[in-house]
Amino acid sequence: MITKTTFTDWVTCPQPHPQSKLRLFCFAYAGASAMVFRTWANYLPKTMELCPIEIPGRGRQIKSPPYTEIHPLVRAIANNIIPYLDKPFALFGYSMGSLISFELTRLLRSEYNFHPLHLFVAARQAPQSPAEKPPISQLPDTDFLTEISQFNGTSSAVLQNAEMMQIFLPIIRADFTVLESYVYTPQPPLDCPITAFGGLQDSTFGYSALSAWEKQTTASFSLHQIDGDHFFINTNKSTLLNSVIQSLQFHI
Repeated sequence: MITKTTFTDWVTCPQPHPQSKLRLFCFAYAGASAMVFRTWANYLPKTMELCPIEIPGRGRQIKSPPYTEIHPLVRAIANNIIPYLDKPFALFGYSMGSLISFELTRLLRSEYNFHPLHLFVAARQAPQSPAEKPPISQLPDTDFLTEISQFNGTSSAVLQNAEMMQIFLPIIRADFTVLESYVYTPQPPLDCPITAFGGLQDSTFGYSALSAWEKQTTASFSLHQIDGDHFFINTNKSTLLNSVIQSLQFHI
């Protein structure tokens, strides 16, 4: 099979490494673009090729309307990612990205017989667990932004900038609609290892919510709680990445 070396608006690659042994596909949290992972390649060995996925409504796909349901979104991602599964791969999802990467793994298994080496999920409860908070996606703008601000992922300067919010608000509202309209469908557990990450100070998703991911695999499961709140990805990146690299060390 010919190795894929060109990338697209969907599948990005900050630092291409054609001779890498595996690809790490990354999925961002609600409202975020693939730029969240832009510096990760600096920390990874060259045997790992970092491929952040850009979903519609942001970044390179800013002109495309965002999705409001997870299954059409996951199918579109699968259609675009298939050409890049010509070598071993792992998936990393953060918050909303955890749910996307999980459903993508199930779709790739059922329809294409592709299986990741490892599934990494972070800052998100297990998919079979009921929502712990009432839905917010349909709240009036002011109330919705108040709820969003509690996650500490968006600076007050951005939230108070009317011009920026005109662009940002529809995207993050669509993303929360994706999350809140999700209905878990039981399927056999995955056969790849799952590692879950959580913030020690994250009041939204605690130990029990994260540990429930263990039920989604017949392989090994590990849970790492990292110092920080819901967005420890921004404040404790090195600890997170070191754990990812260590989990994949026998494949790189």
